Amino acid sequence: MAYRKYEDEEGVIHEFAPMNPVLKKATEVYGRDSQSLMAIEEMSELTKALSKFKRGEDDVDPIAEEIADVEIMLEQLKELYDCREAVERWKDYKIKRLEARLEDSEKEKESE
Repeated sequence: MAYRKYEDEEGVIHEFAPMNPVLKKATEVYGRDSQSLMAIEEMSELTKALSKFKRGEDDVDPIAEEIADVEIMLEQLKELYDCREAVERWKDYKIKRLEARLEDSEKEKESE
């Protein structure tokens, strides 16, 4: 499996792995509508697990299981909507923005 590459605005080359063949087959068998609905359901289940934990349930295993389900569905959505590279670009942008906000927050705390 060959890694896919793209170059960001700063000229940095990023690589990401191709889609797992089992997940690729699932997108072909079930299609975009079905897998989009399944992604919504899995995200709802993660929301429910997080809510239960917030209400005092001590077990993180249900959260881990639902995160796994959501990640599996997200991989399929990136394929189904042909947006894997766009997602990687957005993630890079948003992480850099978060980094800048954290730095600003640290500077604010230092100046207090």
